[in-house]
Amino acid sequence: MPESRFVAKLTEQIAYEFGASQQYIAIAVHYDDETLPRLAAFFYRQAIEERNHAMMMVQYLLDAGEKAAIPGVEAPRTDFADTVEPVALALDQERRVSSQINALAGIARETGDYAGEQFMQWFIKEQVEEVSSMSDLMRVVERARENPLLAEEYLAREATAEAVDATAPGAAGGAV
Repeated sequence: MPESRFVAKLTEQIAYEFGASQQYIAIAVHYDDETLPRLAAFFYRQAIEERNHAMMMVQYLLDAGEKAAIPGVEAPRTDFADTVEPVALALDQERRVSSQINALAGIARETGDYAGEQFMQWFIKEQVEEVSSMSDLMRVVERARENPLLAEEYLAREATAEAVDATAPGAAGGAV
């Protein structure tokens, strides 16, 4: 059984992950409205990924015999001044989530919850990738501020098939 402090913080993290998913949908809709389909598609995919992260955490709690509460989330921000602002928000969000994930791993370690610590290792690796990817996109949209179609070109050029990560934790409902 996980330590109760870890369970409480993991439940908070579920809310943050669902909140991130909602924020990414709002960003995607913003880019869709601006007729920037590649940026929109990028953030729609990110929204699904964040939702799946929440569902992985739900599944972990279920597997550990804990109550898996689904917390509510704040409404996402929907108005942005330009094409750079949403990516800046997303990068800040990914950096914040990295700190939260590291803190969760620290709680698990501190309390001797080895299963919880091991579970968090995948998320630590994932956050390194997320911050890197969003940092790259931030540099591109900053350079393309006056011509967002250049960011669209970048995403079209750099698009690769998303590989399935066999090391990813299972998600509640079978989503991965």
